[in-house]
Amino acid sequence: MSEQSTDLRETVRRRYAASAVKVTEGGSACCGPQPVEVDENFGSALYAADERDALPAEAVAASLGCGNPTAVAELREGESVLDLGSGGGIDVLLSARRVGPTGKAYGLDMTEEMLALALANAKKAGATNVEFLKGTIEAIPLPANTIDVVISNCVINLSTDKPAVFAETFRVLRPGGRMGVSDVVADDTLTPGQRAERGDHVGCIAGALSFAEYRTGLEAAGFTDIEITPTHPVADGMHSAIVRATRPPAIETRTEATQSADTCCGVNSCCTSGETAADPSLTVTEAKAASGCGCQS
Repeated sequence: MSEQSTDLRETVRRRYAASAVKVTEGGSACCGPQPVEVDENFGSALYAADERDALPAEAVAASLGCGNPTAVAELREGESVLDLGSGGGIDVLLSARRVGPTGKAYGLDMTEEMLALALANAKKAGATNVEFLKGTIEAIPLPANTIDVVISNCVINLSTDKPAVFAETFRVLRPGGRMGVSDVVADDTLTPGQRAERGDHVGCIAGALSFAEYRTGLEAAGFTDIEITPTHPVADGMHSAIVRATRPPAIETRTEATQSADTCCGVNSCCTSGETAADPSLTVTEAKAASGCGCQS
């Protein structure tokens, strides 16, 4: 990682650590936790009132995202879900409710202060099917092929190595698994310099990919069925967007058992006009004879 990338990551870490501390310290005040200051395009206002009311106040106050990925990820009972950059845990807790006791929701964050806040929020919520992990979204500390759904809320734009994020997301998803994230995306006409003019990196603007760059990055990682749908503007030419993509299902390999189920007496399509020897080096008659089958004609 370059020195500039390291500096940017540390700037992001400090910003979110400070946000977690603000919420934690505010929670002990007489008026409860105060929401982290963001404009109307970011934060807990993007969640439905009934969702906010069902969660600890600290989880809601720490919300810094640009959307509500749990509303678009189509989570189902029993699924495993991973939230990249889980912060105070709002999306993990909402996901845990959706997948139910037979499912599991993981949260991944690199900030100690946010992880501590998320653990406290999970305890207050009584959530038993959640687990929070420390790490970066460029090197996810989970085995391959273990997650059904990956979500994220305005975090991928903060990464300085987005190809690694896409590759790691693809790796941990099971074949047929899917991602449904909220992120900031730029118009294709905006250069990186023009994006930086509209906001800084830690503010989720300067580091955003364009629509075309996002699609290309996901395709390079192996994703298919890519949809990038803008939801609301966050700056001139910059949008909060819903990004969906799928890891293709595994290609079924014909096993010996599968082949034998289609084969009778050493012959494919036995007793039809299209029968052929399973062993291409033999004739149909030779194959039937070799198999010991009584049907020799």
